[in-house]
Amino acid sequence: METYYYIVESIDGDYANLRRTDVETSELKLVARALLPDGIAEGTQLKYEMFEYSIV
Repeated sequence: METYYYIVESIDGDYANLRRTDVETSELKLVARALLPDGIAEGTQLKYEMFEYSIV
């Protein structure tokens, strides 16, 4: 499994917009907040590994 790194760009209700930081891209990934760890805020750095998000 690969590991991906994201930063929370914005939070909109029950969803968060994530931007990958390990590769150059301008696309945002929309993820349900229920899949993200508690305590996230705009600017939080996340790691996605083994189908799970964790705060870096």
